[in-house]
Amino acid sequence: MGGDAAANPLRRKDFSNLAFEFRLEVEYEDVMPLIVGKVLIGAFVGVLIGMSGMGGGVALLPILIFGLGVPALTAVGSAAAFNAFTKVSASWIHWRNKTVNWSLVAALAAGSLPGTLLGALLLGHLRSVYGSEVNTILRTFIGVLLVCIPAFLLIQGRIEKFLAIKKRPANELYPAIVIIGLIAGFLVGVSSVGSGSVIMALLLTFVQSSPVVLVASDIAHAVALTGFASLLDWHLGMVDMSLVLPLLIGSIPGSFLGVKLSTVLPGQTLRFVLYLILMVCGARMLWA
Repeated sequence: MGGDAAANPLRRKDFSNLAFEFRLEVEYEDVMPLIVGKVLIGAFVGVLIGMSGMGGGVALLPILIFGLGVPALTAVGSAAAFNAFTKVSASWIHWRNKTVNWSLVAALAAGSLPGTLLGALLLGHLRSVYGSEVNTILRTFIGVLLVCIPAFLLIQGRIEKFLAIKKRPANELYPAIVIIGLIAGFLVGVSSVGSGSVIMALLLTFVQSSPVVLVASDIAHAVALTGFASLLDWHLGMVDMSLVLPLLIGSIPGSFLGVKLSTVLPGQTLRFVLYLILMVCGARMLWA
């Protein structure tokens, strides 16, 4: 009897170890497919960005909200963090190549950083007033952006011709560029959309400069803009790093593949199809 009593603690310990190992195995089997799915989504978004040059927020948000069922608030914060990380390497390359117009970047940031703060403060206020219902409000706002931004990009050339817009050097347009930054920053603060697509479209419409310089300056500015937005979102508890990290892992090879495919596939047709898909996703959000 005494031997059995002495052995009971060991048996209970063995049983506890077996239960713990079983629980780890079950959790591993449940979690791994989800992680792999996030990595594949990151790769897919990376391919889209590499092929079309479209911003990560516009491409990623519909997939997070519809594909993974992520609440809109978390999707916005995580997309902002994803954008910030993905822009760093490209910005560094442009800095090395000396293609960044830092005066243009500073003018954009002078408007975009206050705009982002205003957008984040508005989100925080809406969440405190409406609680979880803010996700529905945010989905509607994102839906409007996903319809309007691609629609504008589709007819951008026609608008320029119709209005006979005369482009001017950046140093003659600094007040207007600050306003562009303010608008884009507010949109990013509220939705994480706008750091690339909105700013780039407006710069190409109004600013007389080499496209390479405009792209490089836009990307360099986006690092500061999305980085600041993601810090604000982190403070508000809107960033899910368990979502962001797998997306980043997948986006690295995806973006390289996208760049390769962009040299083979017809870029204009590709962008047209992507814009239409985004507009459908936006309409789906509005009528969900």
